[in-house]
Amino acid sequence: MKKRIMAVYDADSAFGEQFAEFVNDKERVPISIVSFTSLKELINYSSDHDIELLLISSGVSNEEIEQIGADRVVLLTEEKMISFGEPYPCVYKYQAADHLLREIMEEYCVVSEDQGYTVLSERSRVVGVYSPVNRCLKTSFSLTMAQLLTRDLKVLYLNLEDCSGLAGLTGEEYERGMSDLFYYYRQGTFSFSRLGAAIYTWGNLDYVPPVQYPEDLAFVSSQEIAGLIRQISEQSTYGTIILDLGQMGKRAADVLEVCDGIYMPVKEDCVSAAKVEEFETYLAASGHDTMLKRIQKIKLPYHCTFGRRDNYLDQLLWSELGDFTRQLLRKQL
Repeated sequence: MKKRIMAVYDADSAFGEQFAEFVNDKERVPISIVSFTSLKELINYSSDHDIELLLISSGVSNEEIEQIGADRVVLLTEEKMISFGEPYPCVYKYQAADHLLREIMEEYCVVSEDQGYTVLSERSRVVGVYSPVNRCLKTSFSLTMAQLLTRDLKVLYLNLEDCSGLAGLTGEEYERGMSDLFYYYRQGTFSFSRLGAAIYTWGNLDYVPPVQYPEDLAFVSSQEIAGLIRQISEQSTYGTIILDLGQMGKRAADVLEVCDGIYMPVKEDCVSAAKVEEFETYLAASGHDTMLKRIQKIKLPYHCTFGRRDNYLDQLLWSELGDFTRQLLRKQL
């Protein structure tokens, strides 16, 4: 099979090199990226290589672009503009790299779907974090663990809460997220490219924004949620997926079945203990008894010394919770 290629051409050598490095580091594009600062070199290269997607400066003439013969072309513009009347779609060059990548991946979706490409990779390891107990630091632990693992692995964080608060923490306005991925999965059009178009970066952590509305999660079945997670693990290039489950009740059992390991934060009070016991009883009675062996209960230390939003991820790393998570992961390795 020929390797799929995305070519980037811009006279600014730093832009092309830095963008290619960012994309290759994130592994969110299932094609090889080649950067050019010479149009002549690009044209010569295209004579021996099939270019699937071409990201090229808007200053290049249509005639020269046609010589390259790329399957799909996206123009790099230095001004924010709408590509009305342009023969090719446009993206704004001077924006955050992950924003630029999402726009490009939207265009790549068209190419990959038309040609029926799939990504062949080893299945990602899925780590689930769930508890029937409320206010047990489940999300704080998930974010801390994801950050620590991303230093050595490619990690993707997925949040399955109906009201996660992530938009307020990150300050982002999301255009894509889990709601879109559920829709694509149910329509049978989910792909690696569509996943890449929905991934955002917070610090060094890649994540897909949670559902836009609580109803988007309520109206999808637990089997469909599990199916989507399984498909992401089979098609993505991430080594580990951290799955942060919300208060799904007993529906969580079907989703946890796709997890290779499960952490369950618990608390010591009698009400919390009774909730955990009831969930375990349900697992045994509903045919999920083998899952009990994969559940590791943890008592997390409360981090009450901070609360600012602007550097929340860093605060997590250097809190008591960060120290606890480091020690936990060392024991697992």
